[in-house]
Amino acid sequence: MSYISIILLAIALSIDACVVSFSYGLAFTENRFKNAIRLAACTGLFQGLMPVIGYYLTGFVKSFIEPYAGFIVFAIFTYLGVKFIKEAFEKEKQLCIDLKCLLLVGIATSIDAFSAGISLSLFGNRIHKPAILIGVVTFINSLLGFGLGGKLKKFPTKWLEITAGCLLILLGLKSLF
Repeated sequence: MSYISIILLAIALSIDACVVSFSYGLAFTENRFKNAIRLAACTGLFQGLMPVIGYYLTGFVKSFIEPYAGFIVFAIFTYLGVKFIKEAFEKEKQLCIDLKCLLLVGIATSIDAFSAGISLSLFGNRIHKPAILIGVVTFINSLLGFGLGGKLKKFPTKWLEITAGCLLILLGLKSLF
């Protein structure tokens, strides 16, 4: 997978965290800087760790699925893309910022990154640089989302999720060729 594809993957995966952070930015008026950093650090950390976990777990079954790698990558990215698009139309949930909520947000926004780690393994990529890139891009996008949330109260967040879904589907289609 090329660096451009990995950067697009990192951006697409970070959209969930950006949208969640945007929602938090809309809701929280006190301790904005502290809350933004905590949320961005948590989402960035989980987005960086989950691909590594998916990558190494793939090694156990790689010999069984390697002949079907292109189709599996296509299926995973298409599933994730459709999931992003579907979630764009779901209603928002209640927000909290304590440690338990941050961990849940970190896990929930990074489950897709676990699947991306599997895909990176199937492509034969190394995982460390992509995982760091995914984590850093997520951290930055989460900070941007939180900041924009306070400034753009009527920004259509669903279009970010739809765009991320389309990017993932395009990456999936690319894996077939």
